[in-house]
Order: sequence, then C-alpha cells, then structure tokens
Amino acid sequence: MPEVTPGETGNGVQIDLISGARMEGLTSMEKIRLILDGVRDGNIVVLEEGLSPDEESKLIEVTMTEISPDEFNGIEIETYPQSGGGSKGFLGRLMGKESNKKLTVIGPANQIETLHKDENLISALVSRK
Repeated sequence: MPEVTPGETGNGVQIDLISGARMEGLTSMEKIRLILDGVRDGNIVVLEEGLSPDEESKLIEVTMTEISPDEFNGIEIETYPQSGGGSKGFLGRLMGKESNKKLTVIGPANQIETLHKDENLISALVSRK
C-alpha cells in the first residue's frame, strides 16, 4: 500500500468536519491551533459553528506569522452566512450578541479557490498540491 501523506487520502483531499461541541470547550488559541495544524497538514477544515470576529482576526494574524514560501502559503477562509448579516435585529447587533451559527471553510491557500459565493452558497474548487 503506498504511503499517504497528511491531508491526502489516496487520490483525494482530507476534509475535517469539526462540530460546535468539539470547539465549545476550547480557548481561542486552542481553536486556532487546531485549525492551523489541520490546514498545515493539507486538510480542508469545516467548522460547524464558525469563529467569532475576534477569533477570525487572531487566526489571520497567527497565519501571517507562520507563512513560509517553501512550506506554508497561508489560508483561504470563507464563511456562510456573512458575519453581521441575517435576520438578527439591530438591537442584538448593538448589544454585541454576535451569532456563531455559521459554517466556515478553511483550507490551504494553494489548494482552495472560491468559485462563487452568495448568501446561500459557497462553491469552491479544491485541488491537490
């Protein structure tokens, strides 16, 4: 049997589907590390409940410090629905009650390309390196 490198399963790409329950007990940095470790291995990470805006900012910040031309090209991140959108009322947004009920797809920048995105759909092309 040929050796399979992390992120590749034979002829495919590994997709890690992470439930909200799995992320619930983790600190922000533990969430970021879990995501980045998966993406650095070449996996596509899908979060059931997404990250808070602060966690997304920190994820991008940490990613920028880890970019290396030969090893890690960074991440591509898409969230559905968009943060701050949806049916939540003005008062809820004003009071800072940000909903984490959103699907987030994160993958290596050199393997995932967003083809189309609107309020109902994310279409992405995932390629092997």
